[in-house]
This record gives sequence, structure tokens and C-alpha cells, in this order.
Amino acid sequence: MSTRTTRIEQARRFKARHVPGQPLVLFNVWDAGSALAMKEAGAEAIATGSWSVAAAHGYEDGEKLPFELVLANLERIVRVIPDLPVTIDIESGYGLSAAEVGQHVRLILEAGAVGINLEDQKIGGEGLYSVEEQSRRIAAAREAAEEAGIPLFINARCDVFFQPDAAAVPGDAQMDEAIRRARAYAEAGADGIFLPGLNEPERIALLGPSSPLPLNLMVGTAASPSLRELAALGVARVSYGPHPYLQAMDAFREAGRKVLLHAIQ
Repeated sequence: MSTRTTRIEQARRFKARHVPGQPLVLFNVWDAGSALAMKEAGAEAIATGSWSVAAAHGYEDGEKLPFELVLANLERIVRVIPDLPVTIDIESGYGLSAAEVGQHVRLILEAGAVGINLEDQKIGGEGLYSVEEQSRRIAAAREAAEEAGIPLFINARCDVFFQPDAAAVPGDAQMDEAIRRARAYAEAGADGIFLPGLNEPERIALLGPSSPLPLNLMVGTAASPSLRELAALGVARVSYGPHPYLQAMDAFREAGRKVLLHAIQ
């Protein structure tokens, strides 16, 4: 079987796993070693988190990690996990224009990913891209995938609930904007909607049926509903963002502290 055929099958399998009420659980990785560990843990797919990848390379989040390192990291992950779908967080696509986003998606596909997260947060700026702008960016990513012949899963991250002033925005306005963006992103070619910062069960229950795209939420904090609750609410995908990396570093730091303390004594 050719590599391209394998990628097509992986992409189709990955999309088929986004089932409302039976969520695909993605415990986010940051490098080849953590990806291999997740495969051994029984993961159905491998997903990176941009914050974790940047931190593991000594950079801050927000597209501070050079794109060539993003690609190199992805290539290493795909090399050690050739039999599982890999989806990669590319933040806002590393480009101000839709054309730049499309070009970067082509490179991501060449490196072996079958899914991406593409957010509407303006990196280095304030607020979100307009619905029209972000729709063009999603459409460019879809066009790149069609040219490559890979049914790329585009997970449209919508940061309506993840803004610094989100708490000051009326709840109904947030919900209306999230639904408006989900519908526009679906028309532009997205396959899923990712809404970090959305934790309230009542709002999840209302938003799910209104979205034309399967719902992805991020968990890992005390405010997060349980996986069982999210499944009952019809969520199709659950990811953990930076939390696996933070947990791993906490454990590593504590183990080192104990060793060093013993050595000093």
C-alpha cells in the first residue's frame, strides 16, 4: 500500500471517529517520544498541542516556534507512528493571508498529517479574525487538501469563549457568535468545531444541536465536565491541550527534586 493511500485511509478513519455521544479522546503529545507513549497507551489517533510543542522546544506559544521546527517535529512523529492518524495544531496557520495558510497546509500534508487545528485568534494581534476572513483561510486549507488528494480533517478552533474579556460578554451573545461561526466555517470546508473555554453543561447542551459540525471541547481543569458527562451532552471529540505536558513536567521535576535532594544529603 502506498504512503498516499495509507494517509487517505487514515484521514477517513479519523473523520469517522468523530461521533456525537461517543467522543474521540485525544491526550495531546508534543514530540515523537510522547507520541510513541500514547500509541502504547492505546490511542486511536495522535494529536499535538501547539503550547506543548513550543514549550518542549524552548519557545512561547503564539507561533513563536519557527514553522520549520513545526514541520520537523511532525515528520518525526509520523516516522515513529506510521500506522495512526496524526493531527497537528498549527495555531492560526502561520500566515496573515489565506494564501499563506494554504501553502503551510500543503507542507503539513506532505509531512504526513491528516488533520489540523486552525484557530480564528489573531496571533500577535487582538481579538478574532472576522467570520469572512477566517472562512477564507479555512477554504484555502480545504483547497490545499483537495489538491493533495487527502481528505484532511479541518478542526476549526473558535476562540469566542477563550478571549481575555469573555466573562464580560453576555452569554447569549457568545453562544450566538459561536453558532454563527460554526455555520460559516462548515460552509468554508471545516469538518469540526473546537471551542476551548466552553465548560458549562447547559451551554454545551444548547450549542451541540445548533452546530452543523461535530463538537470538540478541551478538558483538564477542575471546571471541566467529566468524559461521561461530555459524551451524554453529545460531544464528538475531547482533547487535553497543554495539560499532559504540564503533568509530565511536574512529575519529571518532582522526580529530579527527590534525586537531587538525596544526593545533597
